[in-house]
Amino acid sequence: MTKKATKPVIYLGALTTLAIALLLTGCGSKNESTPGSAPGAATGGKKQPIANIGSDTMVNLAIAWADAYSQVEPAVSVEVNGGGSGQGVAALINGSCDIANCSRKFEEKEIADFKAKHPGKDPKEFMVGYDALSVFVHKDNPLEEISIDELQQLYMKDGKIAKWSELGVKNIPGAKGDEVILVSRQNNSGTYHYFREIIVGKKNEMRLGTVDMNGSKDVVDLISKTPNAIGYSGMGYATQQVKHLRVSKKKGEKAVEPSIATTLDKSYPIARPMFMYTAGDPAPQVKKYLDWIIGAAGQKIVEETGYIPLPKQ
Repeated sequence: MTKKATKPVIYLGALTTLAIALLLTGCGSKNESTPGSAPGAATGGKKQPIANIGSDTMVNLAIAWADAYSQVEPAVSVEVNGGGSGQGVAALINGSCDIANCSRKFEEKEIADFKAKHPGKDPKEFMVGYDALSVFVHKDNPLEEISIDELQQLYMKDGKIAKWSELGVKNIPGAKGDEVILVSRQNNSGTYHYFREIIVGKKNEMRLGTVDMNGSKDVVDLISKTPNAIGYSGMGYATQQVKHLRVSKKKGEKAVEPSIATTLDKSYPIARPMFMYTAGDPAPQVKKYLDWIIGAAGQKIVEETGYIPLPKQ
């Protein structure tokens, strides 16, 4: 399934004085309304802020939600920043955000660190949709499908595949040489952690020499300019200059397109849920925002931005 090109990421609230104050003062002061005022209501003519930090995979979606919600609740301003799931988790632990976006679950050490900073609380998880992790190549690459086994041999340390000819590809227009250029993500990324766990395996190390990018969009941009590159990114980041490969669990088995249907029926082997986390029970205005995201309006935006909405109840 080919998705429309996504627009360049533009971060809302680009570190204005208000945003800087949010990051310095922590969540508590942001979430407390003036006594006697309704939760989420503007006080003193100012909007009630919600600080939202984390997954680069989710950042386009988070911005779309924030923009749409500003029309629904004009008194609330959702400030979105990316940086990776790890950065969102760290921000939630140190109290500098209201919501952490994660394309993976909290890890055990992160939960322990959170509890140490927030006695009596647990990070509260909200599933907000799914992402099919696509394997991208340049649009002129003749390869159409790949297996999990082949991906492992490409990305695993001491893996047996390093050339396109070893994948049956004899000629890629514009490519310099036969070497496969492996594009990956930096290790603070939830996408990186998920890919490593599912493809390479927890007990195996990633191959050295990968080109590690800061964001999901950066991965796709590099592949679009590099004919002999391959990489992984969220399905919603597809452009006309790249193509995603069908993926099979084992070589010789049926390869499957990433799509809404194949994600929900679990036939596509590289798909995962997306989460938002709060520090214990969210403040009323944050809970209202999360309810809107999980509801029909928010889930419509999930689909429109190239992700997979939650199954309808």
